[in-house]
Amino acid sequence: MELSSHAQQLSPSLTLAIDSKAKAMRAEGIDVCGFGAGEPDFDTPEHIKEAAIEALREGFTKYTPSSGLPELRTAISEKFAADNNVDYKPGQVIVSNGAKQSCYNAILACCEPGDEVVIPAPYWLSYPDMVRLVGAEPVIVQTKAENSYKMTAEEFENAMTPRTKMVILNSPGNPTGSVYTRSEIEGIVEVALTEDIFILSDEIYEKLIYDDVEHISPASLSKEAYDLTITVNGFSKAYAMTGWRLGYLGAPEEIAKVIDSLQSHSTSGPNSFAQKGAVAALKGSQQCVTDMRDEFNIRREYMFERVSAIPNLSAVKPLGAFYMLVNIAKFGLSSTNFADRLLSKAEVAVVPGIAFGDDQTIRLSYAADLETIKTGLDRIEQFCRTV
Repeated sequence: MELSSHAQQLSPSLTLAIDSKAKAMRAEGIDVCGFGAGEPDFDTPEHIKEAAIEALREGFTKYTPSSGLPELRTAISEKFAADNNVDYKPGQVIVSNGAKQSCYNAILACCEPGDEVVIPAPYWLSYPDMVRLVGAEPVIVQTKAENSYKMTAEEFENAMTPRTKMVILNSPGNPTGSVYTRSEIEGIVEVALTEDIFILSDEIYEKLIYDDVEHISPASLSKEAYDLTITVNGFSKAYAMTGWRLGYLGAPEEIAKVIDSLQSHSTSGPNSFAQKGAVAALKGSQQCVTDMRDEFNIRREYMFERVSAIPNLSAVKPLGAFYMLVNIAKFGLSSTNFADRLLSKAEVAVVPGIAFGDDQTIRLSYAADLETIKTGLDRIEQFCRTV
């Protein structure tokens, strides 16, 4: 029996593997400090939950259009205009079962076997496998810590070939927390325009930015950039709605139509009552987002100060998201070996950097309460003194 070659070349998620191992240890009564979480530790705000509960009570449990509720698509269109200065009409908005599906739909709509997709590393671990699933080839551009792990326009241009079809930008980024400046994005967009290369802009962490840094959507820069950009976002990170599985994208009309068709034949429309919660998230007070971001910022400052003081560790201070990429090169261990030892000896769960294309790092998430962060960093410091 022969299975799909595309499916067989996929790598299991290391983030989920670490999380599973940590949960198994906790089930045995072991006090594990977890830094692997890719989700906020806050509960979904009450007004969002109440909107979904009310929808359930009213029997709003049937299929919705494959591209999402018109009410929600309109709210997202208004959000794009207000927050991102991008004019996506409701018909150009596709609501999906998470931003992950939106990314995959975008790649599937634009790429085919023989194409290449440029991906800066460290990258979110699913990007390369998504590209491989459609038969295209990921081209990895290794970025530098001294440039805050951001790909330059020159590095992008050097990675391009006649087969380049798309470039993926993730700002703010996972796992680095890096945020591209306006001039940096302008440079990359300028290169993409020379060969009509699609830009997949993953902006899921857009609301979690610190130090008064500005978020820039590539699609807002010009009509030419808009015509080549697919903008992905969602509700999981900013509104603590990871389990609700709701993401969305905005795209030029022709691309949006193709993605709508793809989704109609794969998953159909997203969860009905969850979409009512999403409308409440966008239409209601945004103070809950501000409060969560402010708490993340307190944790970020504390974690960076502590990590910077631990011998043989170093990190670039993140400007967005809720992750810190920590360099472990001085220990001479692979990131997997380091993470395994840290979990077994110090009972601290982190994600090996190899999952993100950088084997000299580990990723720490500060989507955990401050007490857990303090305890975990105490253990990491002690572990580093004995390695």
